[in-house]
Amino acid sequence: MANNLPPPDKVLELLSTLNLTKTRIYDTNPQILSSFANSNIEIIVTVENEILSQLDDPQQAAQWVNSHIIPYLPETKITGVQVGNEVFTDDDTTLIQHLVPAVVNIHNALAQLGYSNIKVSTPSSLAVLSASYPPSAGSFKSEISGIMYQFLNFLSTSKSPFWINAYPYFAYKDSPNGIPLNYVLFNPNAGMVDPYTNLRYDNMLYAMADAVSFAIAKMGFKGIEVRVSETGWPSKGDADEVGATPMNAATYNRNLLRRQMAGEGTPLNPRMRLEVYLFALFNEDLKPGPTSERNYGLFRPDESMTYNVGLSALATSSASTSSSSSISLASSAARVKVKLHPWIMKFFFIILLVT
Repeated sequence: MANNLPPPDKVLELLSTLNLTKTRIYDTNPQILSSFANSNIEIIVTVENEILSQLDDPQQAAQWVNSHIIPYLPETKITGVQVGNEVFTDDDTTLIQHLVPAVVNIHNALAQLGYSNIKVSTPSSLAVLSASYPPSAGSFKSEISGIMYQFLNFLSTSKSPFWINAYPYFAYKDSPNGIPLNYVLFNPNAGMVDPYTNLRYDNMLYAMADAVSFAIAKMGFKGIEVRVSETGWPSKGDADEVGATPMNAATYNRNLLRRQMAGEGTPLNPRMRLEVYLFALFNEDLKPGPTSERNYGLFRPDESMTYNVGLSALATSSASTSSSSSISLASSAARVKVKLHPWIMKFFFIILLVT
């Protein structure tokens, strides 16, 4: 029998104990949004891929905003809306046609109600790139360039970020003999130098983020911030899932946390802290797919730690300093094509962030 995840009030209590203040979910679950009211938690919500086709109608988009967002404001600190998830690389090729109209319509509906401060965007996988190595070679696939230009134009106009789901784990799993483990885990290593920019990279996540920044620049846009909407490392996997161990998961997340606390930017944008959401807060025992999919969590469903990533020390240190750390929770359901137990399948995710 698979375990149920804790209810929202318990999650809120856990986040508050850890002094973590940013969250992301993969839907607009009323139970979560109500429970997070009058808390110190900022939350980004998500529009499910299944309803994107409806939202390219401005009236339906306005109705969605009025029923799914407005009732919870301002008590619940909704700071962003993610329209779909990995739409540019979804198996349903018709979805992409609805993305930009849905994004624009939701943004306009929010703005008309006085909430233009709620940023609207969509998370993309690295599969949107035709090339990503070295980072300066980053460019978008030609088959999506037309719609990508429209989307980037919206982001530039609305000053919204470009979000990416970036997993060095998958690159290592696919080529464990070709990619140094220390490079993907943020451990000390020789790194790589981009021959065209002479920028040095000591980890793959920053290289991935900069590849997207180069791709955006090649489309003629400047000033669009790249943020990481998902990254993480599984603590358990199947026999063919190389590197999925508790030690590697703890190392990746602990090293990433340290860099987030240090406010690091990427080699291309060293003065702009890279905002990163860490996947995931909980292991999700009912999630289908390979074993790794159920084992990205820092915590088990009973709230015990899967491994110690140092969050307790973080809570203690941040409570005694002027800086505060924040966490983002997001559901992993968007990568799942089947509907199982909405509460289990649509839960949290975390961002390690210092404000």
